[in-house]
Amino acid sequence: MSQFVRFTIDGTECMATKGQYIVEAAKENGIYIPTLCNYPGVKPKGGCRICTVRVNGKLMTACTTPVAEGMNIENDIKDIKELRKAIVELLFVEGNHFCPACEKSGNCELQALAYRFQMLVPRFPFQFPLRKIDASHPKIIKDQNRCILCKRCIRAIKDEKGKSIFAYRRRSSNVEVVVDSKLGKQLTDELAQKAMDVCPVGSILVKEKGFIIPIGDRKYDKTPIGSDIENMQVSKT
Repeated sequence: MSQFVRFTIDGTECMATKGQYIVEAAKENGIYIPTLCNYPGVKPKGGCRICTVRVNGKLMTACTTPVAEGMNIENDIKDIKELRKAIVELLFVEGNHFCPACEKSGNCELQALAYRFQMLVPRFPFQFPLRKIDASHPKIIKDQNRCILCKRCIRAIKDEKGKSIFAYRRRSSNVEVVVDSKLGKQLTDELAQKAMDVCPVGSILVKEKGFIIPIGDRKYDKTPIGSDIENMQVSKT
């Protein structure tokens, strides 16, 4: 039985390993599908909905949906791009994102997506929530203003027994991601740096370590998000 399946994305015929999630299969074929909550090597959650695509006429998350033989996927089309732009705008107005003063500026995935979708002024009213910056941990700063509740740190940063060092606290509109009061003691320098790298925005920052890479030379300062994937196909031809 074949281990490969054929499918189409926006009319382009693609091939991938059976069981691969759409976002991974698309990447292997040089097609970029934006994500925020998804992270390589971490079980997908499908929480942010940025990766939404239309599969055989139905809206589905590309990070949690496996490819199948004959699947027809719509990705780079007007209404899907508008949906993604609206989600990015909602994330901006729900929190307090002041990009010029953020250590993650130029390395921030949310900021990079806003540029990609040409977001200028959000169509939704700003909420301006009152959120504190938690600097109580000896190794990191947790800025709740920038957190988008993607759960990447909760899913990726674990202790030796596999328990999550980060966790949700409170519920509904008051929910926030915090360092577990007990397991937080096991956050090593290496895990602290990994937590900062895993965070798609500037919500987790390692203390006494900032602006090592100057603004202008950062990941998305010179090339837009997703261009590395899209250029894969160009280099193959």
